[in-house]
Amino acid sequence: MSGADRLRAETTAIDGLHILQLKAVGDERGVVREFFRASALAEVGLDAVGAWRQVNLTTSHRGVVRGLHGEAMTKLVSVAVGSALGAYVDARPGSTSFARTVTVELIPGRAVLVPRGVCNGFQATAPGETAYLYCFDDEWRPDMAGVAVSAFDPDLGIAWPVPVDVNDRRLVSAKDAALPRLGELPV
Repeated sequence: MSGADRLRAETTAIDGLHILQLKAVGDERGVVREFFRASALAEVGLDAVGAWRQVNLTTSHRGVVRGLHGEAMTKLVSVAVGSALGAYVDARPGSTSFARTVTVELIPGRAVLVPRGVCNGFQATAPGETAYLYCFDDEWRPDMAGVAVSAFDPDLGIAWPVPVDVNDRRLVSAKDAALPRLGELPV
């Protein structure tokens, strides 16, 4: 089995949000993917990221929606197992791409670099469990600056692939279900 011989980065409609196709080397035993290499990011012009201070791995069953959270930290996100629809909303006041939404199918080998203040969320889409990996350039704190918006705001136009009852706590947390729409945020 072969793989991508180098990291590739693609720009999106949100300023600073990049989709990454990770370097992968495979053989009859399986695949090794470079999830993060500072020099590879520098080669594609993304050298101002890294020095990760916290890494989280969450598992979610099919249909679970988490987010949309836009803390004051850069994130590198992907799935290690399974698949997800990643959703990103620019909630940065004054941004040239404010209110734009981008969705990305996340599979092992595809990651998204999320800039500070851009809301990040996902829905697990694979049968069974999806393992979602987050790297943060700051440690998460309950009082951390940032913004969060409803993943179900119709103005965002996110077409979640698995039907969701926002009142089902097995699929959406009470905190996420109560988030405001983007248009309800203070200006």
